[in-house]
This record gives sequence, C-alpha cells and structure tokens, in this order.
Amino acid sequence: MALVLSQPLQADRLKDLASVQGVRSNQLIGYGLVVGLDGTGDKAPFTDQTFRNLMNKFGITIPQGSDPKLKNVAAVTVHADLPPFAKPGQLVDITVSSIGNAKSLRGGSLLMTPLKGADGQVYAMAQGSLVVGGFGAEGADGSSITVNVPSVGRIPNGASVERAVPSGFHRGDTLTFNLHIADFTTAKRVVDKLNDLLGPQTAYAMDAGSVKVKAPRDASQRVSFLSVLENINIEPGEGSAKVIINSRTGTIVVGQNVKVLPAAVTHGNLSVTISEGSDVSQPGAFSGGETAVVPRSEIDIEQEPARMFKFGPAITLNEIVQAVNQVGAAPGDIMAILEALKTAGALKAELIVI
Repeated sequence: MALVLSQPLQADRLKDLASVQGVRSNQLIGYGLVVGLDGTGDKAPFTDQTFRNLMNKFGITIPQGSDPKLKNVAAVTVHADLPPFAKPGQLVDITVSSIGNAKSLRGGSLLMTPLKGADGQVYAMAQGSLVVGGFGAEGADGSSITVNVPSVGRIPNGASVERAVPSGFHRGDTLTFNLHIADFTTAKRVVDKLNDLLGPQTAYAMDAGSVKVKAPRDASQRVSFLSVLENINIEPGEGSAKVIINSRTGTIVVGQNVKVLPAAVTHGNLSVTISEGSDVSQPGAFSGGETAVVPRSEIDIEQEPARMFKFGPAITLNEIVQAVNQVGAAPGDIMAILEALKTAGALKAELIVI
C-alpha cells in the first residue's frame, strides 16, 4: 500500500491554474500506407484496395483478381495534435498505428497522407520514416517474443501544416480564463487579484470555473496584456476533503482537510485450512470383510488475536498517518476500515473508490 498525502497549497501562476478560452489544440487524423517493411506487413483486404488505388494514381493498373501479395506494406492511421496558432509551413509530430495485422512497422516509411480535422478539411500533410521503439522475433517452431508495441511508431516533425485553424483570440473586448479545477474560492481570488492590478470592475467571475476580464482589441497589445496576467501569483482555494482509494493497486490518497472523529477499530484475521487424506480399513482375519480405503478430512481453524485501536480524533494529516500505522493492517483491510469509518460517520471526507 502506498499512502500519498496532499501538500498544503501554495501560490501558483495564473497560467498554471487556468487556460485562455479559445487557445487550444485541434486533433487531426488520416489514413495512409507504410511501405518498406521487412516482410512484417498486413494482409487485410483494405490494404490491398488502398494499394491498388495508389497504383492507379501513378498510371499502373493491377489486373482484377490478381493477388499482389503485399508483405512489405501496412495500412495505418495517422493522428496528430495541431497546436494553437500553428501556421502553414510549421512542422508537428505524428503517431502512426497499424490497423491491420502487421507484425511490426520497424523500418517502414509513411507515404504522403493528408490529415483532416473534425470539419473534414485538410490541415496538414504527413510523410517520413518511422521511429519504432518495440521489436518482435519469432522462431521456426512458432515461439515468439515481443518487446513494447512494434505496431505503433512516431515521426518527429512528420507533418507540415497546410492550413491555419481560425481563432477567436482577437475577437471581442474580453478574454475568458477557464480554471483547470472549478472552485468558487479560487475564482474569487483570481478576480480580486486582477481587479487590484487593473482596476475595479475589470474582471468578474462567470461561475466557479470561468473568469472574464476586459482586454484590448489590438493583437500586439493583447499578447502583452496576457503575458503580464499569466504570471500573476494566486493562491488557489483548498479542495474539499477527499480520500481516494485505488482498489486495484492498493493506493490510498488522503486530502489535506480530512478529519476523523473518535472511533474504536478492531482488526483480526480468521484462517480456515482443510486437508484431505485417506485411511486404510483392514478387517479381521476371519471376519470375511474386504480391505477398503476410507477418506479422511481435517479442518483446522486459527484466529489471530484481534486488537482494538482508538482511531481518532485526528484533525491533521500526521495524526491520521499515525493512526493508520498503528492499525498495521494490509491495504485491503485499511480500505475496509476507511469504508466502515465513513459508514459510521467518523470519517469527515468524501470517500471515492476507483
């Protein structure tokens, strides 16, 4: 079990607490072919169809019904994130993933592939040699070994931006900061800090997650304006009391404001062992009976001495940690104790199991 404790909050820059509305990346996706593989391509029907369409564009016609037996070609999807304010001619990284049964993309090259946005428009063109981190090997007897994922690769700077995404950054008289974690206290502190710097009524909170501030219309002035605002130090509000339990890994995260009321906790283990054996039944010399094997079962029950602990009152993280260590239980038992404390009303926090 790992018990993780959240630390007291400190002042953060506004750029670390919020993002500017409209300044965002956009997802791009495309479909293409990777060629030049060392016999590790796929045999999917859509790969054959795509290869035929590609050859037709170059004036080469493959007779219908013939099998080109593509072993060095793989059909792939290509995806990338287009950064905000990306301009034509700039380069972005791309990820290439096999969608057929290709064993590996190592050594392959991606042919020119258009990348489209959600509106169906082409925003970038991708092409280049893949960098694959994994590898696989297979023996003649069918044995094989695979390290990492050889069917996925990346191409650094593998796509060239062809179209800029329209941005509303320069529109209107205001800018909106969207907090990464919605909190009324944090929103109020952001408003107070901005109004102290820029003047009364310059900024106002729309809700717990958004703060709107008046901004100049001129693009260069707006950039300078934001460069000042995003470096303002603001102390975020403390989060609500929470205890997060990961039942798969045994990790328990205790928040800063968690409190425990006095409660008595008993902890013990009961183990049951069942062993199966057999005995031989030997009749008397003149009884006329037959020798038989008789099954024998033994049941052993052991219970460790249960100890009762006083859990709480605890109003600081150190006190809670000391109480947990005093119990000395396994991760699963600690989770059960916390759930029981919550049910009894002794745990003053939201208990979240993931």
